[in-house]
Amino acid sequence: MLALTDTAVTAIRDLMVGEDLPDEAGLRITLKSDADSSLELSLASAPRPGDQVIEKSHARVFLDPSAADLLSDRALDADVPPTGHPVFRLPRRSGEYGRHEGE
Repeated sequence: MLALTDTAVTAIRDLMVGEDLPDEAGLRITLKSDADSSLELSLASAPRPGDQVIEKSHARVFLDPSAADLLSDRALDADVPPTGHPVFRLPRRSGEYGRHEGE
């Protein structure tokens, strides 16, 4: 399962500030259907049927099934510049990000 770093949680919550979104909204990650398997990130009001939902400290991430499979060994992290938008990264998990029980 995709892990969320504290920096990513803060970045997701900051993106939601000022947006007209319900409390159950989150960041949705989908696998594009193009040949290079790129990912698309967008704010979503709610998960879609079949989405995997990951929640940490009131930040929610919705993964479509294809993205969930692709990112199962990754952690969502973010670089947050003093001004501007965060840049999300998906490094492979190591001891730094930990594993969930049962994995």
